[in-house]
Amino acid sequence: MSKPVIDVERFWKTIERSAEIGGGRPGGLSRLALSDSDRQVRDEFIEWCRAAGLNTRIDGVGNIFARRAGSDNSLPPVVLGSHLDTQVNGGRFDGIAGVLGALEVCRALDTANHRTRRPLEIVNWTNEEGGRFSPPMVGSGCFVGTYGLQWTRDRRDDDGKSIGEELARIGYLGDQPASPHAFDCYFEFHIEQGPVLDRDGTQVGVVTGGYSSTGTLVEFRGETAHTGPWPMERRRNALVAAARLLVAVDDIGWDFAGSGGKGTAARLVAWPNKPGILSDWAQTVCDVRHPDPASAAVMAERVRRAIGEAAARANCTAEVLDTWTWGGRIFADELVDLVRAASLRRGYRTQDILSQAGHDAYMVAHHSPTAMIFAPCRNGITHNNLELCTREDLAPGLDVLLDVALTRADR
Repeated sequence: MSKPVIDVERFWKTIERSAEIGGGRPGGLSRLALSDSDRQVRDEFIEWCRAAGLNTRIDGVGNIFARRAGSDNSLPPVVLGSHLDTQVNGGRFDGIAGVLGALEVCRALDTANHRTRRPLEIVNWTNEEGGRFSPPMVGSGCFVGTYGLQWTRDRRDDDGKSIGEELARIGYLGDQPASPHAFDCYFEFHIEQGPVLDRDGTQVGVVTGGYSSTGTLVEFRGETAHTGPWPMERRRNALVAAARLLVAVDDIGWDFAGSGGKGTAARLVAWPNKPGILSDWAQTVCDVRHPDPASAAVMAERVRRAIGEAAARANCTAEVLDTWTWGGRIFADELVDLVRAASLRRGYRTQDILSQAGHDAYMVAHHSPTAMIFAPCRNGITHNNLELCTREDLAPGLDVLLDVALTRADR
């Protein structure tokens, strides 16, 4: 029995095949959750797993689990994974490298004829991005009980199609319970989605936690009227109320930018949104985040006040339809230490880092010990068709993923 080794070329071929499914702008992907292209990449992923001798199952919100048996299958598995869906203008690596990197770990073990003591599982979480169905990370959130099964299935896209309906349409409404089974631990390999590692020449990011973040979905209601004769003092323009909120959120981000804070005005839709008529309905999505939880809480409170102020200024009503929070110091110290030690043992340039983006790992951390491994991406560009990683960028993180998975699975 030889020592398991990552085959970077084999991994890269799966990345390139994935990049052929759901093409968007040149060099990128537009593989929205539960679209036809998502179905296609799911089918391909399952075929890869079956060829590797993994047993696959699908739960009630479409999360895919692929299990590699251990020598003692009564033990909880070591779980590795991420997501295969992308943003509408997404890249080829965000989430995808984590799922296919986990597959490469299993392939490397097969090549070395190494049977771990504990089982290994790969997971592809549904709708991590939230690009089609809001909020993000609902597949992992439902799995750990943050969201209810029916609530999750009822999330609708802009065309009124629900998660449940689309899962059934593409053949991924699974019959397994969308509820947690025991994990020994969970590791998620991911590109950084920021410029720090690439700027500093770091090969492996040891993720110690995440920015504390709060996202908000807000609905404003007013009244349609003619844009010409209707007096300003009688106008109830929901579009204006929503716009005021988003400007306020951007201002909050700038107020905290010096200490690392960010405020994002992500989305505004309105009806009828036409010339000559005021809109009586508008909906916004915004979020604030900060590395310091106390500052993040202040930012979130300012957003709550801004919602009421924006509605009052436009003589409209406002309703918060949904909020979601994630981040903080949620990862298991023992696993973070394991990632750090594995990186240093291989001689890789390593640094501790907070994740600024949301990840399924944040949800899973409420269920089992969890850690993340970051790889650099060129100039930190992501959620963009110009997102770029090379074999050399990803190989060190894959080596570390293999090492920590083996350490935990052979216990």
